[in-house]
Amino acid sequence: MPSVEPSVTVYSTKNCPYCRMVKAFLDKHGVAYRGIDVGEDREAAREMIRLSGQRGVPVTTIGDEVIVGFDARRLKEIFGTEKAEEVYDTVIVGAGPAGLTAAVYCARKLLKTIVIAENIGGQATWSWSIENYMGYRMITGEELIKRFEEQVRGLHISLELDSVQEIAEEGDLFLIRTVSENVYRAKTVIIAAGKQPRTLGLPEESSLMGRGVSICATCDAPLYKDKAVAVVGGGNSALQAALELAGLAQSVALIVRSTIRADEVYRRQCEELGIPVYLHHEVTALSGDQSLTGITIRNRETGEETDLAVDGLFLEIGLVPNTEFLHGFVDLNENHEIIVDQNAHTSRDGVYAAGDVTCINAKQIIVAAGDGAKAALEAHEYILRHRGV
Repeated sequence: MPSVEPSVTVYSTKNCPYCRMVKAFLDKHGVAYRGIDVGEDREAAREMIRLSGQRGVPVTTIGDEVIVGFDARRLKEIFGTEKAEEVYDTVIVGAGPAGLTAAVYCARKLLKTIVIAENIGGQATWSWSIENYMGYRMITGEELIKRFEEQVRGLHISLELDSVQEIAEEGDLFLIRTVSENVYRAKTVIIAAGKQPRTLGLPEESSLMGRGVSICATCDAPLYKDKAVAVVGGGNSALQAALELAGLAQSVALIVRSTIRADEVYRRQCEELGIPVYLHHEVTALSGDQSLTGITIRNRETGEETDLAVDGLFLEIGLVPNTEFLHGFVDLNENHEIIVDQNAHTSRDGVYAAGDVTCINAKQIIVAAGDGAKAALEAHEYILRHRGV
């Protein structure tokens, strides 16, 4: 009697990039699943929280197993298949604006290319509104990345949802190892791994991540309808998150370590909505066992502490480069960014870097895309010079 495949359910929200990655993985491997938008279905949201203990998406149930987040390794263990070993002209690490643009340019140069990334879009997908990308008066980060992705997939470039663990050199080739224990070989490498959100560093933080503490307002905001929340940060992303949450949550507070550095348009909108702002304050403690119930903030000028009862805390306090996997493979600066020259060259021949993971000062989508194109052209030149050598 044939075995019955376990039922698969994906709990997600509309704008969550990690949810899209889970669904893309399942689609790629021909896995049928039921998708539930917990931003729209509050009863389903309560069921998701009961099953996983998480107030964050995605959550995937496979029979009796519950998988929190986009866990590429576990999904591959369950549904993945072994790939035949082959040598690529270029392996691109990262699928944000830099990596996806590099992929398009590699394809146009007829380079055999694969893109390896934990998610498609990177931090660009977190932007509620982009108003400075040429050709668009205004576009969301999610929509812009969808258009990038459509162009890449139209060129039949391989996109692998995985996390790179190590890059090493072996003779004339580079070896790229992933957490899913795949090994890829390539003549050149383009690193466009972007950045990841900075956290507070509080002892309670890891246990409450996904249980009230969130690093992705785009993903998790719909789960906090009619809840009290706070946002930490004073830049554009923090105020954008506060404005988005103001339309969903019962109340929103903004915790700013020093002063607000956001654009005037976001300042004005926050003022018009009456969002309370705690300037010169920092979060010193988180409260709650199974889920967040409150935070303690301290006035950095007077030392006075205040307790705030909140159900959600959204961290928008900057980003750190995704360079931990390099292990000294290329030179980094004091900020752990990859040092590149004006042509995207790193300290290692045949390895290029582009986007926010590099030392280039301008951290903008349009700059990252341009640098991705530059890196691809340089990789092509490298292959031409070494062909037949």
